[in-house]
Amino acid sequence: MDKTKFKSRCYLIILLAVFIAAWQMLAEKGLINPLFFSSPKQVFKDMAEMFSTGYILPHIGITLYAAFIGLFYGIVLGTATALIVGNNRVLAHILEPVFVGIHGLPLLALGPLFVVWFGIGIKSKIFMATISVFFLVFFNIYAGFKDVDIQLIQTLKLMRAGRMQLMAKVILPSCIPWLIASLKAGVGAAVLGAIVGEYLGATAGLGWVIQSAGGYYNITRVIACVIILMVIMFVLNAVVSWIDRKVLKWRPSIDK
Repeated sequence: MDKTKFKSRCYLIILLAVFIAAWQMLAEKGLINPLFFSSPKQVFKDMAEMFSTGYILPHIGITLYAAFIGLFYGIVLGTATALIVGNNRVLAHILEPVFVGIHGLPLLALGPLFVVWFGIGIKSKIFMATISVFFLVFFNIYAGFKDVDIQLIQTLKLMRAGRMQLMAKVILPSCIPWLIASLKAGVGAAVLGAIVGEYLGATAGLGWVIQSAGGYYNITRVIACVIILMVIMFVLNAVVSWIDRKVLKWRPSIDK
């Protein structure tokens, strides 16, 4: 780790420590209402209890299962659709505005339909995660497809390269950075889709725990689950960043 990153991490740790200390002090002195803001001691105590009893682990597993399955389907379907649409101008003119319109709809507006169609089980959560990832991947890969060096394609065509050769040698390698960017954004989108699905109708999952705790005004548990989600997203982002470095190690970095 270089000096800049090390300093940034130190500043972040200091900032978090100051925030937690100030939060605890305000709660103890009664300057904030614990009913609405809880306190770090209560939150960490609740987290320790949920993990020690094993209560939260099945809920984390259900949410991550729906998110990962949705991420896989979203990446596969989004990539395949982008490549098919990119190779057909007529299809592109038909589907691009349709996808733009659907992508602009709030997921919460479509959620009740998915719950009715697929039930309150895991299928509706997977579908919502898939939809969330699909459009991110489609638009990124489609943009990467259109960003391919046209002169290189023309040169290979002069050398009598076939469509499959162009796809394998030029288009797909050119789309890899866009796919990695989609993966970074898609991880968060998949988890968000699963959480929203659990909010709308579920019997388990982190989203259900948060929604249930909020219904009983258990702010401590809500904040504890939010922190757990933040830690999960931090770990997943670190994994994706590691994949990015390994897959795109040939790409020059601007980090100093």
